[in-house]
Amino acid sequence: MNILINSRFLTQKITGTQRFAIEISLQLKKLMLNVVFVSPRNILHTKIANELNVKTIGVNTGHLWEQVDLPVYLKKVGNSLLINLVNAAPLIYKNQIITIHDLAFLKHPEWFSRKFYLFYRTLIPKIAKKAKIILTVSNFSKTEIINLLNIPSQKVEVIYNGISNKFSFNPSIKKENFILAVSSLDPRKNFKNLILAFKKLKLKEHKLLIVGSKNKVFSNQEIEQLIKETPNIEFTGYVPDEELVNLYQRAKLFVYPSLYEGFGLPPLEAMACGTPVVVSNVASLPEVCGDAAYYVNPYDVNDIAKGIETVLKYELLQKELIKKGLERVKLFSWEKSAEKLAKIIEEVVQN
Repeated sequence: MNILINSRFLTQKITGTQRFAIEISLQLKKLMLNVVFVSPRNILHTKIANELNVKTIGVNTGHLWEQVDLPVYLKKVGNSLLINLVNAAPLIYKNQIITIHDLAFLKHPEWFSRKFYLFYRTLIPKIAKKAKIILTVSNFSKTEIINLLNIPSQKVEVIYNGISNKFSFNPSIKKENFILAVSSLDPRKNFKNLILAFKKLKLKEHKLLIVGSKNKVFSNQEIEQLIKETPNIEFTGYVPDEELVNLYQRAKLFVYPSLYEGFGLPPLEAMACGTPVVVSNVASLPEVCGDAAYYVNPYDVNDIAKGIETVLKYELLQKELIKKGLERVKLFSWEKSAEKLAKIIEEVVQN
């Protein structure tokens, strides 16, 4: 049986979910010879598409391609097993494995545009019921999928994110006086409280550098205005991975005060680059970061400020967090995750 990978993620900007799909796909390509990658024509990442030997099909793009062109093609090629790695999947197709990274749209609909919320509120429960297997990226998300979607636990498998080798520690690079935050500017990332905490500290020798892009699906907020009002806060927008690695390596501290995560890859990327990490004590982050981070209450501006101040103040704590972080990231590997997925696929095919 041919195994098809829904590669619509190659037509999207790279955020955490697309990175998961890309890295897992690159590893699956090495492990499984009978995997075929199919995508709409409007591919953004041509180099990756060439590595995967992607086949472009259909005439539509976006959700319309996924809901119309892709099922039509699947029927033509004999109802192959379809693997979906980025949340959405064809509504009318049963022979598929889907991936639900988190259920933020159900837990916090106020963070999203109404159109986005209604689409996923309709789609996700239905494809979850029909799917052979549901993949997710943490035990935290697995528990929410079981409880909120009423899915049997044996139907949900956890496949952790990994760390790309490009995120690496270079001891020859000197740390500089800036605090780094990395993510898209959506409400769950809690940048408002981070900025308020930073302003509260009145750090004259350190600046706050925020890296990320604003996604149009999220509700309006005042973060951009707060950034403009504070001279030692800099917003870079989206940066390519090569530049991002350099920022991680040079940062004195990485802060991730997220209110909700299905996984939370940036803290691990920072750890891999030898930077101490301050993160929220909620959702999946304690599961992912273990004892290698300094934890704060993301709802409490004073606690976020205290966490930043404490780690900046004590050099021994910084060294301890760096050491533990470099050990922690060894637990997360795209190769191991892809091997686990390959076994799951083989079991579904055999059954």
